[in-house]
Amino acid sequence: MGRSAISLAKPDILAALDATRQRVFKRREIEAMLDRHRKTWRLPASFGAEKFLEYLLANTALHKVELKFPYRPETLFVWREASLLKIAASIKPGGYFSHYTALHLHELTDQVPKTIYLNHEQRPQPAPTDAPNQARIDAAFRRPQRQSKNIATWKGMRICLINGKATSRLGVIQGATTQGETYDYTNLERTLIDAAVRPAYAGGVGEVLRAYRRAQPKVSINKLMATLRKLDYLYPYQQAIGFYLERADVYGESQIELVRDRPFEFDFYLAHGMKETAYSARWRLYYPKGL
Repeated sequence: MGRSAISLAKPDILAALDATRQRVFKRREIEAMLDRHRKTWRLPASFGAEKFLEYLLANTALHKVELKFPYRPETLFVWREASLLKIAASIKPGGYFSHYTALHLHELTDQVPKTIYLNHEQRPQPAPTDAPNQARIDAAFRRPQRQSKNIATWKGMRICLINGKATSRLGVIQGATTQGETYDYTNLERTLIDAAVRPAYAGGVGEVLRAYRRAQPKVSINKLMATLRKLDYLYPYQQAIGFYLERADVYGESQIELVRDRPFEFDFYLAHGMKETAYSARWRLYYPKGL
């Protein structure tokens, strides 16, 4: 009886799925749709969510995407077709694209990154009580940068979930791609800051430098510095940002000087774990030799 009822309801089910304009669903959303339309579709109570999903997967354009993240695997259901960005965006409600993915969306790189970075913020944490000192900075940057291992692979691409600093989604915007899909991602200024803070998530320091160079016609340094102050990092990342602006060789001196809004107390580092370094006295910054 159930199978007969579901076959009769199939045209209405397809119409309902198309009408949502949603292309990626979690299991609970499919179950909610069944509950909402059960009477209209005349499906008996015995026809549960499991049978409903089995029918859709076997008889419609719905297909399953299993993402094997090491900490918590995710199963999503795609209606007809969806881009990998749309699939990734559906993993974490409230998440947003950052770092190399945001650089790509802002057209600041010619590369097509093989990893998608989705930032879902931590809960607010107590502010650190220990002020930085030179010994702590030296020790921290002598080691390789910590990177998220919460990564799943799908169709040759990697999706990396970043459990980022709590910022109340500071600088997050919504934009549309040429395919008409919309995404939440960091604005230009926040993206450049994130890339300077975590260059390993942005293709490395050379790629970050190229992004700063390409951003020049549209970036606001005042807005960038206001965002940096709100982010309230323990380490003096304005020294790295100032170095990128100077080394990009496309910014005016008045723009670069906006970064020197306070005296520099410590020597700093452009990246973690650098082997051979050079030193910028202006920015009190060690950077990879040859950059």
